[in-house]
Parts: sequence; C-alpha cells; structure tokens
Amino acid sequence: MNTEDLKLLAKNLANPQGEKGIEIAEMMDATNISMTMESVAALELDDSDRILEIGHGNAGHLEQLLKLADDLNYTGLDISETMRDHAQRKNIKFENQSQFFVYDGQNIPFGEQNFDKIFTVNTLYFWKEPNAFLEEIYRVLRNNGTFVLTFGHKDFMSNLPFTQYGFQLYDTEDVEKLVAKSQFVQVKLLQKEEWIPGKTGDGPVKRNYTILTLKK
Repeated sequence: MNTEDLKLLAKNLANPQGEKGIEIAEMMDATNISMTMESVAALELDDSDRILEIGHGNAGHLEQLLKLADDLNYTGLDISETMRDHAQRKNIKFENQSQFFVYDGQNIPFGEQNFDKIFTVNTLYFWKEPNAFLEEIYRVLRNNGTFVLTFGHKDFMSNLPFTQYGFQLYDTEDVEKLVAKSQFVQVKLLQKEEWIPGKTGDGPVKRNYTILTLKK
C-alpha cells in the first residue's frame, strides 16, 4: 500500500464512510470477532441487562451476544452514520432488542445510570479527551455496573503502517494510569494474543491485546 492508501485505511478504521467504509467494516468484523467476544465474556452478562457498545462497527457479533442471556437489550453507539445504518440493516431481525445511534465521539447522548454493562473494542486510539470520556462512560453506567475496555498493545499496533495516521497508541501501563485518574475501580486485567489476517495484505500477524474490566 502507498501512503494515500494507508491514510484512507486509517481514516475508515476510525470513522468508516460509504462503500469503502462498509468493506473495511466487514474486514474489521472478521478480524476482531474473537477480540470482541472475549470482551463480551468479560462483561458476565445477566438476564435483562441493558448493554451499551461504543464503536459497534457493523455489529456482526450481535446475534452471538444476544444468545448469552435472556431479555438482553443492546444499544450501539458509533461516530459513523454509515456504520449505524449498516448495522441496523444487518441486524434487522433483532430490532426489538437493539437500537443504534450516532454521536460526536465525546458526549454520550443518554441520561445518568442508563446501562448495566458497557464495552468498547479498539476505539481507545481515537478518544480525543480520554479522561473526560471515561467520566462520560462512568456517568451513564449504573451503580455496580461493569465497563470492559479492550485495546491492542502499543508494541503491536506501532508495527502496523496505518497507525501513524490519527491513532494514539497505548500500552497497558498507560491505560491503567488513565483509569487510576477516573472514578472507576479496576477489578480484572487479561492479556491475550492471537493470530489475525493483516489489514494491508501482508499475511497473518500476531496481535497482543488487553481486556480491562472496571466497576462503578
């Protein structure tokens, strides 16, 4: 890939747009499904939980998620209108248990203590004000609720050529320090690794990532 191709890929990973965005979202779903479902497992879903996912992409994992407990209600929040519309179409048969919204990436458009469980996978790199956004997540989470934050390690991410364009990379220690400044309590940390297809066509790569489980 040349520089312009890498910039376009980076842009669509952050905020998928149009047909190219949908194509990249399908690729992200395929490469991230294990990472996503490991994150969902960390939520330890209970019957009737209200769930918020920040950065849902095409929400290709929704069917699996909804099978994990009874009477779940899922809300997806994304900065991309393309992803909101695509996820709605892809999951139309679950419209009685799910809804999708667009937001500005900083202000979560829901009232206080709205959700039992919140999770986000591979969005941390794009948070404009991480401390403030953690407080927004805390605000909409119910008391004793769970927030799962999942991200690729800096040493892995920095080897991907597109991450030089608009990505803020973190190692686990960086994120633990960030969390320590918030009102959240860290209750669990999982370190994972997996082989995934490369996004630039260079063959499989080993991804190292962290799943942080936080409580309100």
